[in-house]
Amino acid sequence: MEKYQLLDEVGAGGFGRVWKAVNKHSSEVVAVKMLREKFHSWEECLSLEEVKSLRILRHPNILSLKEVIRERDDSLFFVFEFMESDLLQVMRSRAEPFSDSEVRYWCFQVFQGLHYMHGKGYFHRDLKPENLLVSGGLIKIGDMGSAKEINSNQLLTDCVTTRWYRAPEVVLGLENYSFKVDMWAMGAIMAELFMFKPLFPGRNLFDQMLKICSVLGSPTPESWLGGLALAGGLNYQFPQLPGVNLSSMMPSASWNAIGLIKSLCSWDPNKRPSASEALTHPFFHTCYNIIPPSLCVRARVNNTTTREEFEQIRSCNRNRI
Repeated sequence: MEKYQLLDEVGAGGFGRVWKAVNKHSSEVVAVKMLREKFHSWEECLSLEEVKSLRILRHPNILSLKEVIRERDDSLFFVFEFMESDLLQVMRSRAEPFSDSEVRYWCFQVFQGLHYMHGKGYFHRDLKPENLLVSGGLIKIGDMGSAKEINSNQLLTDCVTTRWYRAPEVVLGLENYSFKVDMWAMGAIMAELFMFKPLFPGRNLFDQMLKICSVLGSPTPESWLGGLALAGGLNYQFPQLPGVNLSSMMPSASWNAIGLIKSLCSWDPNKRPSASEALTHPFFHTCYNIIPPSLCVRARVNNTTTREEFEQIRSCNRNRI
């Protein structure tokens, strides 16, 4: 770590701490993640899912791991590219929720990153606004510490995903859930961008399921037969609630946006779209590229993007899906 100068602590959690740092030789600003756990060999380090996944995943919308450093005292550091903020901080800096075009602007990029990630055989498992990192007009999926291989035969824990973004099959303790949990989380995140408050803010697991039922309506044999069987095996009964009209909860959202959120938050994971299917949804039909960061100065400073600006930015790059 001698070549890095730590500047400011920018985050902390059960895993350890994250620092803003600068490379003393190149003057490049980076983020250094210092893990709390000690690692006694390189084999231990390289077996970490975060390391294994990020050695494979290289995409403009996935945070890049630059270097892994193990010190003599068995401390482990990950050096990442530095991002200015995260999506939660962006929301907190604004006075009003995002517009339809702004939600499209952010989510199109995230779905591109997920399409690539899932195609490479990994799923994230802990998508939330804090793990979507922002610099200028670019957004990247960060914190791959909970990532798993899609085709792994391992039984999966139900305590990994942050509760408010946890898919119902995970809430019920299913141990062989799929990458579709990422799609559920994105539906909850999309809704939050329109509402500026969580869609399913449960206080505990029982309250989490209550919140989901109160919004979506209780599952039926038509909407999630497998879930009813799973709940029956646990002697759990879903609260019987009719659900609400999502348009009334997010009046600024278009019908296409509401339709995509409903699809992503389907009870049955098999009915949720994949990331590639989400990218072809009518909500994204005007998107042909990721917005170039250089044209997003006004969006970054004033936290607003007009439709005219969005269309100007969209037309500058013709890299299609």
